Amino acid sequence: MARTVGWVVAVLPLVAGAVLAWLGQTGRLPGERYDVGALPGDWALAAGGAVTAVAVLVLLVATVRDRRWGRRLRDRTAEAAQDRRLLLSRLDHELKNPLTAMRAATANVAAGSDPAQAAAVRTIEEQVLRLSRLTTDLRKIADIESARLDRRPVDLADLIEEMVDVARDLPGAAERELALDLPRAPWPLPPVPGDADLLSLAVANLLDNALKYTPPGGRVEVRAREAAGSVVVEVADTGQGIAPDELPQVWEEMYRSPSARAVPGSGLGLPLVRAVVERHGGHVTADSRVGEGTVVRLSLPV
Repeated sequence: MARTVGWVVAVLPLVAGAVLAWLGQTGRLPGERYDVGALPGDWALAAGGAVTAVAVLVLLVATVRDRRWGRRLRDRTAEAAQDRRLLLSRLDHELKNPLTAMRAATANVAAGSDPAQAAAVRTIEEQVLRLSRLTTDLRKIADIESARLDRRPVDLADLIEEMVDVARDLPGAAERELALDLPRAPWPLPPVPGDADLLSLAVANLLDNALKYTPPGGRVEVRAREAAGSVVVEVADTGQGIAPDELPQVWEEMYRSPSARAVPGSGLGLPLVRAVVERHGGHVTADSRVGEGTVVRLSLPV
């Protein structure tokens, strides 16, 4: 708002200067009903030039100020990202050894416990494992955002086929229909420059999400097409769907919808997918209808 006001203030003198300069040449106003002889043409022309010069100076100052503001904003954004990556790295480092020790301890206790104690220990072990995965995923996101990408031509068709084959072996996948639709005619998908491992990770996360949130007997479809210089990959499901007011939040780290708390997860799958896609110069979107399903769409430039 302040920047808009600044530009308006700068432009108004420029307009005023132009009007005064015009007065200096014509000596009258359009539809004039009074005498403007008291306003000498030379004086109006000089005043118009002066006001115009002031306006140009104000415009230059505003431009320099906006550039400085933009640089400060970029610097602060970069500093915040660096601080966040450092925090995640330290968190992973500080939690890794304690979690490993806790897993070993619970395994030893469970081996010599009665059934009730063994069940309690297994619950603790599951939560410890969940924390381990959580810290690992947080570190992955931080690494993806900062690591240098190994950009090589990636055959997305082969990559997607491989990830679908892997997904068919996931728990519960046999109870859901998993379909794949890739173009073959008149030509296949073009290669995408990028990191094959990271792109595999993104597709695998989408498939895992779709299968987790689709009930038995449901359907998951994976589609890909070339469009406007990009390859668009869609992973669609007939799951529970996401409420419209929650849809923008699914890209936030560790956000989990209240309706999805019963499904195991960390809330980092979609943020990780977004980090991978954006590092490749693409973008990711999602459409969803509650009770009908969700479509997550990746667009990667070729």
